[in-house]
Amino acid sequence: MTETMPPAAPAGPAPAADAMDPATEALLAEIRRWVEIETPTGHVPGLDAMMDLASAAYEAIGGNVTRIPGTLGQGDHLSIALPWTGSGHGDNRPGILVLSHLDTVHPVGTLAEALPFRVEGARAYGPGIADMKGGAVIALAALRAIHEAGGRTPLPVRVLLTSDEEIGSPTSRAPIEAEAARAAYVLVTEPARNGGKVVTARKGVSRYGLETRGRAAHSGNNHAEGRSAILELARQIVTIEGRNGEMEGTTLNVGRITGGTTDNTVPEFAMARIDVRTPTAAAAEEIDAWLRTLRAVDPDVTLTLTGGPNRPPMERNAGVAALFDHASALAAEIGFELEETYSGGGSDGSFTAATVPTLDGLGVDGAKVHTHDEHLMVPSILPRMRLMRRLFETLA
Repeated sequence: MTETMPPAAPAGPAPAADAMDPATEALLAEIRRWVEIETPTGHVPGLDAMMDLASAAYEAIGGNVTRIPGTLGQGDHLSIALPWTGSGHGDNRPGILVLSHLDTVHPVGTLAEALPFRVEGARAYGPGIADMKGGAVIALAALRAIHEAGGRTPLPVRVLLTSDEEIGSPTSRAPIEAEAARAAYVLVTEPARNGGKVVTARKGVSRYGLETRGRAAHSGNNHAEGRSAILELARQIVTIEGRNGEMEGTTLNVGRITGGTTDNTVPEFAMARIDVRTPTAAAAEEIDAWLRTLRAVDPDVTLTLTGGPNRPPMERNAGVAALFDHASALAAEIGFELEETYSGGGSDGSFTAATVPTLDGLGVDGAKVHTHDEHLMVPSILPRMRLMRRLFETLA
């Protein structure tokens, strides 16, 4: 896995944000430019502008950029080959795939109101700054540093920038799996966890819709003739939520409900959205099979279940463990300790880890993602970029 390379110079003490070294300052300024293009999933104008900026940045370091047109109302994706990596042009060996998504959960206007870019002490705030524009930028910066130094990497490096990860990657999953099929390693620039830990395992994600359809009636004149879809859905929700605690590591969450028409009508229709998290593929299959056995308590109400598993669990297999050990040794050379953790959230790395050694959470250290307090830790920017660079330089 590792070829002999001279160790990088230690990073030294992490700088305070008010005494930022020039390299960190430059990287933070670049991250800010990416953050200040608002890119909620499905906001095609913002995502187009973001992909334009990323495309120009990669072309400036010799990247061959292929734009994958968006479908289903989503934005474009970028597939980038770097012909100066590996043995040069025509190197089609399995290489390193860098996975980053550039969509965020924050709606347009968040930057101007609830979450403006700002630096407070050691923290820099902004929509998507940790999840995951900070990580996307440090991967670019690591490759740029190698290119500017006239260096090469043992393996060819390819980058995939996607636009729909936050809604389960419905249009990017196929390109991700296609790129992973010709990769030896996958590096995912999701934010680090809990003070800088990388992610070596994740829960799987399944998403469902449960619809109930009854019979409408006037609530005063002929209530007894109605069959309440909402009442039936409430019974089903109690049953579904009642499974929590039965299987270790598995959670079922009814996150949204809708239904009914007017206050004085027995509701004919209702719907619940269900999020399921499972630690193993077997657990996902068990819950999926059980949900499909649900039957209405009221025989005059029908149930319809849609959806299913979205992301498989990322299980810590031997390939993932070996890749973490390699990264941990590189981090020690740079001057910091790298730890691993398990995440309950899904990522695009879940699509690749079963077949390709995958290391997730290689982005900047940050916290409060998906909230109006989302931030990255400024002192993490440079060491994390150096770790990405050393991974590119040593994976073989």
